[in-house]
Amino acid sequence: MFGSLLERVNCFAKAQPSVAGEEASSETGGQQFRVVFVLGGPGSGKGTMCARIVEKYGWVHLSAGDLLRAERKDPTSKDGELINEFIKEGKIVPVEITLKLLQKAMDKSGAADFLVDGFPRNLDNYDGWVANMAHVDVPSLLYLETSEEVMQDRILRRAEDAVNSGNATRSDDNVDSIKKRFKTYLDSTMPIIDTFKQLDKVHLVDSTPEPDVVFDGVSQLFDKLTIATLSPPPKELES
Repeated sequence: MFGSLLERVNCFAKAQPSVAGEEASSETGGQQFRVVFVLGGPGSGKGTMCARIVEKYGWVHLSAGDLLRAERKDPTSKDGELINEFIKEGKIVPVEITLKLLQKAMDKSGAADFLVDGFPRNLDNYDGWVANMAHVDVPSLLYLETSEEVMQDRILRRAEDAVNSGNATRSDDNVDSIKKRFKTYLDSTMPIIDTFKQLDKVHLVDSTPEPDVVFDGVSQLFDKLTIATLSPPPKELES
């Protein structure tokens, strides 16, 4: 297992932009995108923290799950039915579909800094990103960690609040789907976090406490990234 992770780490570190990546850079005028992946189990607080990061730091939040759910509701989408089946079963949608939606959203935004929430979900996602999105800088992965009990309680309360408010609930906000999502997360997503730990690119935050406390830990990462953006590059020595 360690050998496989190390091989992927080396691949990520050495990856060069693919043809698809070069085309994307051309379409955006050569603009350099910067992405922080936001991972954690279902109900770990990814959406809540991303909303606060957007408000304070101005990053654009792209939720892979929201993009997929919007696509499956689009009657003109060729991928909608397939996406629907994967989500209902708690399975991970093929990486080609997710990457296409992410790239399209980044290109349309006109921004440079993005929070990609809920992606990569497995090693296939990761390999697809390395092969096709190497033109994008990924300085860190934000990992929100809490217990399964806390996550399930949050999801069920969210569904109950939606019903009480007369709003629609997510089709996978039920006990059976939640259990499938937890298993998928443990089996498929944790190896991604281990891979980024090998790269020393994981910012771990305990997301069990109240949101204000959690955001204090999250802010430590984005304060550093803001400083890095504002700092001028070192001057080259004249020959």
